[in-house]
Amino acid sequence: MLESTGERVGQRVLLERVGFLARLSQTLTGALVAARWDEDCLDVLAAGVDERGEALPSKGWMALRRLNWPQTVTPPAGLYVSDRVRRGVEEYAARTLRLALHRRSIVAAVLATWPADPRRRTDVEWTALRRLLPAAVSGAEVRNRTRQIRVFVAEHGQLPAGLCVLEGPPQVAPQVLLAAMDRQQVTLARVDETTARLRVKLPLRAAPATGCDWAWHMIDIRLPATIAPDAVLHTPTLRPAPAGRIAVDLPHSRPAPVTKASGHTVALGLDWGVNTLLTGTLGRLTGKGQTRRVLTDGRPLVFDATTVSASLHRLRGAREHLAAKHDHYRALADGLGAPHRAWGEHLDRARSLEVEHERVCARIRHLNGALAWAAARWAVDQAVALGASVIYLEDLATLEARGHRRGNARLSGQVRGTVAEAMRHLAAKAGVAVVTVPARGTSKLCPGCLSALTHHPAPDRLGERGWKWAHCAHCGLSMDRDHAAARRIVSRGLLAQTHTTTERATNARTIRTTVDGPVALVRRPKKTTRRLRRRRRTEQAPPRPHGPKTALGKGDPTPSRPAGPRDRGTRRAAEQAPGQETSRRMPDVRTVPATATAPASGAVQRPAGHDTTTPAASRPVPGHGVPTPHRTGEDPPRSGRMRLSRRTRRRRTRAAERTGFHHLHATEVHPLTPRFGPPDGNRTRPRRARKASKPQAHTEF
Repeated sequence: MLESTGERVGQRVLLERVGFLARLSQTLTGALVAARWDEDCLDVLAAGVDERGEALPSKGWMALRRLNWPQTVTPPAGLYVSDRVRRGVEEYAARTLRLALHRRSIVAAVLATWPADPRRRTDVEWTALRRLLPAAVSGAEVRNRTRQIRVFVAEHGQLPAGLCVLEGPPQVAPQVLLAAMDRQQVTLARVDETTARLRVKLPLRAAPATGCDWAWHMIDIRLPATIAPDAVLHTPTLRPAPAGRIAVDLPHSRPAPVTKASGHTVALGLDWGVNTLLTGTLGRLTGKGQTRRVLTDGRPLVFDATTVSASLHRLRGAREHLAAKHDHYRALADGLGAPHRAWGEHLDRARSLEVEHERVCARIRHLNGALAWAAARWAVDQAVALGASVIYLEDLATLEARGHRRGNARLSGQVRGTVAEAMRHLAAKAGVAVVTVPARGTSKLCPGCLSALTHHPAPDRLGERGWKWAHCAHCGLSMDRDHAAARRIVSRGLLAQTHTTTERATNARTIRTTVDGPVALVRRPKKTTRRLRRRRRTEQAPPRPHGPKTALGKGDPTPSRPAGPRDRGTRRAAEQAPGQETSRRMPDVRTVPATATAPASGAVQRPAGHDTTTPAASRPVPGHGVPTPHRTGEDPPRSGRMRLSRRTRRRRTRAAERTGFHHLHATEVHPLTPRFGPPDGNRTRPRRARKASKPQAHTEF
């Protein structure tokens, strides 16, 4: 609403006025960036000092004003723009130019060491290039800039002089950076736990001529559940969204426990996969100095997203099909021209296909984001439950698929970057560090003896070459390829944790030094562990449904199998041979193999019982491990007839009772007790594990 009159402003009018300010900011920012897009200005900005030799401020708008750059760009005549709005424009321009400095340094290094064959550099050329590149530059960035320069050389016949010649001024988006403005233009206050009030001065027309064309607007923002009540809100950024809404990028901060970069003893290592998104294992560092080694209990932790990945693959295929049909109708319309009768029909079909294409793209983005946050939440929960203080990930920022279109499509649709960012965000709240380790060679060597691994399709097909299964001929190790890689990852992280580096801009931690060591498999107490597992399964078992578990329309027992105890006893007595005693634990239906041949008809006859020769049809497990909550007497009665599942003949679970995707198969989070889990500060080893251990035997975990 308007602060002066209290008049309520509708969503359409508010979107129009925010669009006025966003387009004004875009026009002025683009003009300022284009005016300073040359090598001399970028040299001055990269030096970080002004004409008097003083360091430039960190705030962008203050740095540009120190250099007297905004004076060359003024608003059009008859347009009134306050100094606070100019601050936002100058801050946006400074951020855009500073981002270009990184690309400029890479291009300068590539041009200085331009190889004889741009498609393949020699080792000497790579060494010279690495000496000039800035820190933390990946090989993918170098290849992309090399391809860009190669295209420029093919068109112009010479090397470009720099970044400003290689590419034009960057394009800026229509958005308003309110963070660079003070209270005379914007204020933000929290009303309650779920609402914040943004007070901002917006133009009432597209070209405001005087200060009277600007008015204070009070906008109530509904905060999502992800913002905690104790979080500190900061000034947002406004963006007109394509769907007719106003996007508010609201940064917020809250205190989080400090995570250490080194000194970890218990860690969780995670390996990326195509269908199995995450495969992890727990590792513990023992010993000091030369006696250090990494132990693992061998239990694999799997986050299987095969079904969701298949759905995403189908959606990508539908998206490509819609895009191809849209281009086809556009080409037909352009070929016919306006006077033709079918010209309008082709354009209408193209517009409808474009709308459907946007819907499919939105569906893919939503599914990718939900999958990434679900995987990150699962990984952090596993680390907290197992007592791990750090999570080690493969550094796959430069992963590229070469030569196969299907592989390129699957890798381009991966959500590894989103999973890593979400994992860092969630782990910071839990006090768990997230560190990336080098990925080269994690699936090549054996985690037990560091010998070369051979890869096969399955454990019973070791004579064939494959991908999924890893086998070591030296020590006899045979396990899943991703599980073996997860052991190598946790070993690299724990052994090289003193080489952890932290980026200043993003606070992302990484290890670039490769330290390999064997991983020893240790055992845990079996008897008590089984007893705890049975008790946990009993506690987590879903409650039995109300009423008998019978199929609809079946009220009588099956004639071929009597249900009474007398009938079962008579049947056993009739089948019992003379001189034999039967046990009370003898099953009613015995497993009997099928008869090889039939004497008369030649067909195979199988006696009564379970068929062990025909493989059982594979089908998903009902419920996928999601327990059904107990119903209490306070729950409101459900109207109508109870709906039963066709597969399990039990009450169907509601959507609110499921956690995450019901098609995901992930290892359950099992919190370990202090007696059998990671040790606390008072004792170094569990009491039962200390009793069971023997010299020169397996080490208790």
